[in-house]
Amino acid sequence: MRKVVKFGGSSLASAEQFKKVRDIILADKERKFVVPSAPGKRDADDTKVTDMLYACYDLAEQGKDFKTQMQAIKTRYQEIIDGLELKLSLDDEFKVIEKNFKDKAGSDYAASRGEFLNGIIMANYLGYEFVDAAEVIRFDENGEFEAEITNDRLKERLDGMESAVIPGFYGAYEDGKVKTFSRGGSDITGSIVARAIKANVYENWTDVSGVLIADPHIIYKPEGIETITYKELRELSYMGFGVLHEDAIFPVRREGIPINIRNTNAPEDSGTWIVESTCQKSKYVITGIAGKKGFCAVNIDKDMMNSEIGFGRKVLQAFEENGISFEHVPSGIDTMTVFVHQDEFMHKEQQVVSGIHRLAEPDRIDIEADLALIAVVGRGMKSTRGTAGRIFSALAHSNVNVKMIDQGSSELNIIIGVANSDFETAIKAIYDIFVRIQI
Repeated sequence: MRKVVKFGGSSLASAEQFKKVRDIILADKERKFVVPSAPGKRDADDTKVTDMLYACYDLAEQGKDFKTQMQAIKTRYQEIIDGLELKLSLDDEFKVIEKNFKDKAGSDYAASRGEFLNGIIMANYLGYEFVDAAEVIRFDENGEFEAEITNDRLKERLDGMESAVIPGFYGAYEDGKVKTFSRGGSDITGSIVARAIKANVYENWTDVSGVLIADPHIIYKPEGIETITYKELRELSYMGFGVLHEDAIFPVRREGIPINIRNTNAPEDSGTWIVESTCQKSKYVITGIAGKKGFCAVNIDKDMMNSEIGFGRKVLQAFEENGISFEHVPSGIDTMTVFVHQDEFMHKEQQVVSGIHRLAEPDRIDIEADLALIAVVGRGMKSTRGTAGRIFSALAHSNVNVKMIDQGSSELNIIIGVANSDFETAIKAIYDIFVRIQI
């Protein structure tokens, strides 16, 4: 068996954390491929190295002196090296970085150096080979990740290697210019490496013991999730679950590789398993609750709308013409509602409204702002009667007015629209009715 292990920024924020990581890796001989993030915060008042690099590069791009900021970054890494008692110097790497900053190599290059330098330290500390992600992870000229080319290159590069460290978060264009994934992209790198070596397990180590049923900022000490499917996590990640980058699912799903979310500070905890499918029943009817604020609903009314062929397409064309994506489109016989992100829509609302009138000729358009969407997700809902009724009952009991409810044909999730002001109350009510009452 071979395992890929990815460690987040909080797991590598200091020498003390590095030592924990080394103990975890050496505790299992199958942990041979390591994907590190850049050093994160050591405490609440600290700054992530990635943010330090962004700030430093901003000065360089403006032609201002950035020596003080660069020295702070050097000091941060030197503290880790000294704490690990390594005979390692990053002087040559920093000379190249400073030159490239002056030559304005780009903010992607700047941000990627956090993982790059941490990868060098980690490889030196473990005695593993270092593989620069820029040499094996490829993006096309439009900045789109090239999955198959990357997979082939990684396979070829890692073939025969007993162990290796591959920095997370970045890759490069064909010409060698560095390109990063979006924030949290080290999760994606770990998944890409797992696919390339056909790993048995992809372990993602962070600062929590797995995925929680709900946001701990809203629910006090929410229950953890033992097993969750790719589809369930995808639904929850899209609506704000932040434990794993939502795009990290795709590479491992192709190979049926399970993901295990673990806690660096509590390695004895089994964490959460993310799998393609399972016969294991959820502890509760629902698997998780997640949501986002900041939506608005565009309500379109037209008599006999249901009999007019192409009406929905015409309405959505007005959004497309203005570069606005939609989230949900519930409809009735004579009504259709389009949910969109308020911050994207508000500056173009009148263009969209006039576009809908021009294309679809509705009787009336009404816009409702300051809404939130909540996803209630669970494979157990399919075989349980009355799930939607219990949600309505719980929300009514908490005086929450439901603006919209939408359930997919897979019966895997139910989307509920409420006012922003009712967001936290709604999540608490749903959690209570499905989890607390069952405990």
